[in-house]
Amino acid sequence: MLSAVTEPRVRVDVLRDEADDRASLYDATLRGLRAGVKELPAFWLYDEQGSRLYEEITRLPEYYLPRREAEILRDRADVIAKRTQARALVELGAGTAKNSRLLLDALAAEGTLERFVPLDVSEQTLRASAQAIAASYPRVSVHAIVGDFERHLGALPRDGRRLIAFLGSTIGNLYPDQRGRFLGTIASMLGRDEAFLVGVDLVKDVARLEAAYNDSRGVTETFVRNALTGVNRELGATFDQRRFAYEARWDPEREWMDIGLRARQAHTVSIPRLELDVAFEKEEPLRVEISSKFRRERFELETARAGLRLDSWWTDAAGDFAVALVLTD
Repeated sequence: MLSAVTEPRVRVDVLRDEADDRASLYDATLRGLRAGVKELPAFWLYDEQGSRLYEEITRLPEYYLPRREAEILRDRADVIAKRTQARALVELGAGTAKNSRLLLDALAAEGTLERFVPLDVSEQTLRASAQAIAASYPRVSVHAIVGDFERHLGALPRDGRRLIAFLGSTIGNLYPDQRGRFLGTIASMLGRDEAFLVGVDLVKDVARLEAAYNDSRGVTETFVRNALTGVNRELGATFDQRRFAYEARWDPEREWMDIGLRARQAHTVSIPRLELDVAFEKEEPLRVEISSKFRRERFELETARAGLRLDSWWTDAAGDFAVALVLTD
């Protein structure tokens, strides 16, 4: 733990080390740009400007995911609270914790809730969210953790029966091998009476999927292009926005949205801080993020491989999105 700040009923632990984070990010960027399909780590998306843009995306009419998830949680939060009897709600990648309030309400009404533990990489967003939750739920203590859900799960408090939530289909941003490792870690840390709640976006009509990432106002494009801005600023890179077209397309073989940019012409990008020159051919893609979409059968198989058991699976009325309750096998 690098630092801790204690306020009335609010504790913030900062686990991220700036120097280590920078070294890891630079290394991941170097590996990504040397890969067969060139890629920038999605972390570049989430600076202060990127976080604001993402919150704007969640309110777009084309981006149905948070609304569908909220519909399910409004209908099922009471059932989840009764089933889990959780004393602590842990949320991974919490952000502003908007949909998790439905779970907090239900657990508070059930009379079991004592603590909320949000984990997120953005310290500014997390501090604001922790204070807002503490003000709204005066009987609940808030223990916020500034960290990475792939690296800092071991730091989550273990006292008290926990419900660990991973909402927003964020799990879809992980590659299959990453998901396998992540689910394995969840399986190893869940106690006998604890549960994992995860939101997943479902395979559906391709036009609707692509529309969610190609909004009419171009907010998602601005969000993705912000990654280039971040790399230019931090690494002295020479990415020219005019030389790249935005592209978000469905990959039917892998069943994910492939989100990034495509070179309009052959050119070379220099990245002095990495001592790297990156040559792009005309029409060559630069991936920034994936968003996998799921079918129940595949998700159930992945959880079983990790030593977990799918207990409940709820979808919205349109069948766009699912929330799954997962227990140890």
